[in-house]
Amino acid sequence: MSDTTAIRIPDDALIIVPVRNIVLFPGVIAPITVGRAKSIAAAQQALREQRPVGILLQRDPELDDPGPEDLYRVCTIANIVRYITGQDETHHVICQGVSRARVLDYLPGTPFLAARVQNIPEPSNNSPEIEARFLNLQRQAIEAVQLLPQAPPELVAAFQSTTAPGALADMAAAYMDIKLQDKQEILETVDLAKRMERVSAFLAERLEVLRLTNEIGQKTKAVFDERQREAILREQMATIQRQLGEGDGKAAEVTELTAAIAKAKMPPEAESQAVRELRRYERMPEAAGEAGMVRSYLDWLIELPWALPDEKPIDITEARRILDEDHFGLEKIKSRIIEYLAVRKLAPQGKAPILCFAGPPGVGKTSLGQSIARAMGRPFVRVSLGGLHDEAEIRGHRRTYIGALPGNIIQGIKKAGARNCVMMLDEIDKMGRGIQGDPSAAMLEVLDPEQNATFRDNYLGVPFDLSRVVFIATANMLDTIPGPLLDRMEIISLAGYTEDEKLEIANRYLVRRQLEANGLKAEQAEIDAEALRQIIKGYTREAGVRSLERELGRALRYAAVQIAEGTTQKVTIAPKDLAAILGQPRFEGEIALRTSVPGVATGLAWTPVGGDILFIEATRVPGRGALILTGQLGEVMRESVQAALTLVKSRTSQLGIDPTLFEKSDIHIHVPAGATPKDGPSAGVAMFTALTSLLTNRTVRSDTAMTGEISLRGLVLPVGGIKEKVVAAAAAGLTRVMLPARNRRDYDDIPKTARDKLEFIWLEQVDDAVANALAEAPQPAAAAE
Repeated sequence: MSDTTAIRIPDDALIIVPVRNIVLFPGVIAPITVGRAKSIAAAQQALREQRPVGILLQRDPELDDPGPEDLYRVCTIANIVRYITGQDETHHVICQGVSRARVLDYLPGTPFLAARVQNIPEPSNNSPEIEARFLNLQRQAIEAVQLLPQAPPELVAAFQSTTAPGALADMAAAYMDIKLQDKQEILETVDLAKRMERVSAFLAERLEVLRLTNEIGQKTKAVFDERQREAILREQMATIQRQLGEGDGKAAEVTELTAAIAKAKMPPEAESQAVRELRRYERMPEAAGEAGMVRSYLDWLIELPWALPDEKPIDITEARRILDEDHFGLEKIKSRIIEYLAVRKLAPQGKAPILCFAGPPGVGKTSLGQSIARAMGRPFVRVSLGGLHDEAEIRGHRRTYIGALPGNIIQGIKKAGARNCVMMLDEIDKMGRGIQGDPSAAMLEVLDPEQNATFRDNYLGVPFDLSRVVFIATANMLDTIPGPLLDRMEIISLAGYTEDEKLEIANRYLVRRQLEANGLKAEQAEIDAEALRQIIKGYTREAGVRSLERELGRALRYAAVQIAEGTTQKVTIAPKDLAAILGQPRFEGEIALRTSVPGVATGLAWTPVGGDILFIEATRVPGRGALILTGQLGEVMRESVQAALTLVKSRTSQLGIDPTLFEKSDIHIHVPAGATPKDGPSAGVAMFTALTSLLTNRTVRSDTAMTGEISLRGLVLPVGGIKEKVVAAAAAGLTRVMLPARNRRDYDDIPKTARDKLEFIWLEQVDDAVANALAEAPQPAAAAE
């Protein structure tokens, strides 16, 4: 204070105290906190000289040292009633507003702001308009004070006792909760009518808010009790927003959902259901437990692709190119797919068949579906059905359950984002049945072109058109698929690959894929053709190529280690390296060894993973004519052995067999790989041939395999799985196969590479098998005799 005692402010000047967050009106007493050094010095100088100060609002509250250009031009001249210094060194000034004043110019060279001002006198006007405005404004102010919670009664008395219109307007503006800029505008409004009109408008808006707040408090109090305070606050906020129409979250959400429903282009039944649920959702409080369920349901309805997208025409030439690029071989399969696509192109509205690719694992069933989707230019989605045992997985759960969802079909449609997608129903033969229903029965409607246009998911509750979805199923076995479901599909069988086909597939696809998977480039590692062939023959025995790809991965990882260590720049894997990399070969040709003695025949078997060769071993020991069967033979296979033995007994003279051998010998039939269950009638010819070989002491040719069911009349009956069995025979190195003559119809299905390797012998009678399978010269007598 010692620095400012010598300062002399002219009598016609006014000390200015800039403030950040208050507008002082004439006739109003208000506390003002001063914290800046200049403001403190100004207040203390005014107090010392017993002179008034000018309380002036600054334009930007963030400025710490405002200059003349940062302040408004109209201030309030006020007397300092009291100056208080707090214990925390804060300074407070209680001021009473006297009159308005306009700043003319600021004095230079003062340590705080001082200016020459022009006093603005309060206008006097007693017109009827002013009187009416005065009464209206007084009524508004008193009502507003009465609606305020815990309002001091002195304030009501102050408004009631005020008789000057200008003073009433200033007092009402001072106590209103409005922006500082709005208060400053009222302070600068000298005209009495305009000032009262402006204050009345602000007061009317605040009155409406206070009335609604009071009304909301009464309504919410009737609905909720004290233990739900959080819900009370949420309901109050929502009601305020609805009444004001500002930031109404629920209303905005409902508007957004309404627009989304209109944009979804639902059919009439689905749209009416969506609108009905939306109206329910709109009436629900946000805290209701069901609100989330209804919102999820609406999201599902909106996000499903109800509208049919524009379909570009199918390019058959491009489709053929894509199929040839993605798959080697499978010519008949690809030809059938091209036929399917051609029909879809010519009759897009027609009811296309449901294709089911059936075959062993690893032959390319799933990738065929992806190629079809690429050829048609449609999105592809895969739905795995393996292990499903609940009908709700197909039809969906009803919405009454917590966590309910649509079934896998509708979920797949949503994931694909198109109602005309290509949907792969993978492993359709592995669906189970449980206490929750039979999912295969639910699939009947999905796969029936006559019904799936109105497929009804339990969750959606409205029909959804599946008629434009291209369904493709895959299966390993057809036996486990229920008859009605199988009847709805067109079965396309995929057999195993031959050795040459596997070699081509490895060269075209597998090696390149494994090089990328192991971070190698083609110039860094390669496997030569002979090593590839040895891996196929000696390290894998499968219908598909999955094991082959794993073995190629092992070989290339060996190369990756050497490249990463920097010991070499390029690795070429030759046949001589395979033993060190993959170990000794796990499979070898044992046909010649096993059929080098009488009583051993080579049969052909079908398995879920492709064809296979099967050895039938027969021997006799001294006994009393018993028949011993081992090797985990099923009931049908046991009956085939008994039929074969009876047929041999009935032809002893024709075959040159001593009938007394059956009385003094026990015959033992064994099928190796005893841990594997075996069944079926197709080994009948091999059983008969093995018994004839044993009893005539003539070996079976080691280059020949056979299949076929036999009858007691000696007929050879047709069997299934010819394609897979012949492919297995070619892969095993055999050169001759004996097949039932009535299976000639399956000849065209056999791959050409397998046909070129094999000689086919067609059997009408079992005599044809004996003539073509047994060696001419009998072997030396067996020890058992």
